[in-house]
Amino acid sequence: MTTRSPILSLRGVQKSYGPIKVLHGVDLDIYPGEVVALLGENGAGKSTLSNIISGTVQPSAGDMTWSGKPYAPSSPRAAMDDGVGMIHQELKLLPKLSIAENVFVGRYPMKNGRIDRKGMEERAQSGLKRLGLDVPPDRLVEGLSTGKQQLIEIAKALTLNARLLILDEPTAALGGEETQLLFQQIRRLTSEGVGIIYISHRLEEIRQIADRIVVMRDGAKVHEFDSGDVPIRSIVEAMVGRSLERMFPTLPVPSEEVTLEVRGLSSPSNTFRDISFSVRKGEVFGIAGLMGAGRTELVRAITGADPISTGEVLLHGKPVTPRSPIEAIRNGIVLVPEDRKLQGVVLDHSIAENIGYANLGEIASNGWISSRRIREFAEDYIRKFGVKGRGGQNAGELSGGNQQKVVLAKWLARKPQVVVLDEPTRGIDVGARSSIYDLIMDLAREGVAVIVVSSDLEEVLGVSGRIMVMAQGKQAGILNREDANDVSVMELATI
Repeated sequence: MTTRSPILSLRGVQKSYGPIKVLHGVDLDIYPGEVVALLGENGAGKSTLSNIISGTVQPSAGDMTWSGKPYAPSSPRAAMDDGVGMIHQELKLLPKLSIAENVFVGRYPMKNGRIDRKGMEERAQSGLKRLGLDVPPDRLVEGLSTGKQQLIEIAKALTLNARLLILDEPTAALGGEETQLLFQQIRRLTSEGVGIIYISHRLEEIRQIADRIVVMRDGAKVHEFDSGDVPIRSIVEAMVGRSLERMFPTLPVPSEEVTLEVRGLSSPSNTFRDISFSVRKGEVFGIAGLMGAGRTELVRAITGADPISTGEVLLHGKPVTPRSPIEAIRNGIVLVPEDRKLQGVVLDHSIAENIGYANLGEIASNGWISSRRIREFAEDYIRKFGVKGRGGQNAGELSGGNQQKVVLAKWLARKPQVVVLDEPTRGIDVGARSSIYDLIMDLAREGVAVIVVSSDLEEVLGVSGRIMVMAQGKQAGILNREDANDVSVMELATI
């Protein structure tokens, strides 16, 4: 570090959304010329903290100083004007604009009252070359690979002349060579006194690039390492060291009979590659991995929602590789999706209608559907699944936990053989979670093969008999329950 005076200081920074507190009094100092790795599980508060620093989110309490002066950016533009730039994990490029236009959007260089297009393209080209990206700056962003788009986002940050850069998962879409080129630019920037906040799940990268490591857990700063050269096991233990507060039901003993088998499954877009596993009758099979590991894409392919390039899906030993969701549903394979509001329920339709939509074949009488029959059919499942709502009530009026029960009810009414649950308790309070876990165990006891995808380590460990861990689209390993713990799963997830 070039000086012991911090460029940025945070004291007691908090953030609440209504009664839910997501940041608990965080203190943090960032010095010029250093790389601080900000680590933690999904939901630890890293992105919220970064968004506060970059002006995207306003804190509920606490103070920030920038070069010793009060700092409270009202917007990303205000933060940028002060010298703070952020590269978000979610790409924010405009596909119908050129690369150069995206790099300088909102701050186009002007000459004689007009946009200096030549100067803009030359400066953009310089930033792209530094990152090893050989594409013309006047090319539209539309159609570029995710990796190239990520490099354009980084080139955008390099042109900011920022004094502090926040990089949120900057290498998630990059290969090894591209990552090393990025590291070269980070080292150049730090040699010029730029401070870097580096967020990544790739722990081996952290050891290469970080000067310090700050670990967050459940919205609080819980540990700080004075060096980046820390054993991965020590980092993982700091990340996942929270006490177990939830109680999980006892897992039923599955049958030896294999219900679902996946052989050599790969996607056309390479988001997952050569995945093979089986799930027995009455087994709860967990899939773990970090964001971007390919978990959701894999289960969407198994259930016919996404395409498959190679491999096959078998049900009771017979090939049933689905080419559409309806094919999967007809074969008894159903998906409870990650985003229940967009993909699980029709918010402005009633609970009864939502349950009925997946079961019209059973409800219809001689091709006719009556609202009375839909209500009668749905009421049975509303009671069975403990949905706290009336059949005629809109699904959008329910809590997250009750919406999830509606999604479960509509599919389980079909008596499926395989149920895939993607992030089954995301955004659901602890009380409602326990009832969802009970439903999962009830399914397994009835002989259903259950797949649970979750980014909550405690959850996937608590409900699964076996766990497949994915890392960067690959199958890193399958752990039996007795061998699976926070550390063993995270070690595989960060390969």
